[in-house]
Amino acid sequence: MNERQVHRYVQRFLDAMDCTVLEKSPAHFKVKLSPAADRALTNRPYYWSFVDRTGADPETMSMLLVTDRTKFEAAEAAALAQQQAEQPPKPNPESPLASATDAALARSFGFVHGEVNTIRMPREEMHFGSRRLDQLFDASQAAGSYVYLFQEPERKHLLPYDSTPYTAWLGVNLKVEFACDRKREELYSFGVSLASGQCVERFHDRLLELKMTPKLPPNIHITKNGLSLGKALSTIEQTIERKLKNQDYSWAAQARERLDDELDRIRNYYEPLIASALEENKPAITEQYDKRQAEIRWQYEPRVTASAINCGIFHLAGID
Repeated sequence: MNERQVHRYVQRFLDAMDCTVLEKSPAHFKVKLSPAADRALTNRPYYWSFVDRTGADPETMSMLLVTDRTKFEAAEAAALAQQQAEQPPKPNPESPLASATDAALARSFGFVHGEVNTIRMPREEMHFGSRRLDQLFDASQAAGSYVYLFQEPERKHLLPYDSTPYTAWLGVNLKVEFACDRKREELYSFGVSLASGQCVERFHDRLLELKMTPKLPPNIHITKNGLSLGKALSTIEQTIERKLKNQDYSWAAQARERLDDELDRIRNYYEPLIASALEENKPAITEQYDKRQAEIRWQYEPRVTASAINCGIFHLAGID
């Protein structure tokens, strides 16, 4: 992700989490976190347990999120230079006016050292691979693992009693991992109509072309489901199984050969060592040999795993 993509992602995250943006530019955000964002990002479990126990009004943190360090620091330097140029000259401290001003401030406020400091706002660098951006990814995945959305109508109804039928779809995004001592991943998106049982691929691409909302639009009605969620999920599992059966698994055979070579290599090392070792040393060497075999199998043994990234129920216009 480049700086512009990171900036757009942070903006979408702040909007989704109802954070208050105090100031922003193409290179930064100054933001007052919402309670949900504060819980997800600031790691203050004791404070939030106190708020939950006592019912006190939460005081969330504010942050400076820098999405483009070069542009932000250049803008800060320019603003500081302009501020210094526009600042009026300070009066001579030996003049009677300056002495009278200092005396008045001392009587009213006590000793004032320099400028009055504002509340410090922690600065966080937001670039791909940074700790704070990884926290945003984790929070997004946790909060967005399941959604319940409706398609926004493309046009308004001419008659107040007109009603458009909507069909519920189960949408699931899957990650399939082909792993051995090397790894390859593939992403799949399936949608199953809960009315007819129809299963379509690239369902996420279809959703990107639509405007979705979490609120039920007016003048629509939901058709009756003819399929349970469990049955829809089974349909997706059967579909991905059929696709995986048609894959080329020559990589797995090659990985198995590398596994056998590694097992032979350590066998040729450890078996003579165990045979020639003293009786009291054999258990320790055998344990080390078994541990090394397990490590080799974990590294080289071919395996295929499929896991759900996120899912949701999507109500789309029409009867499909």
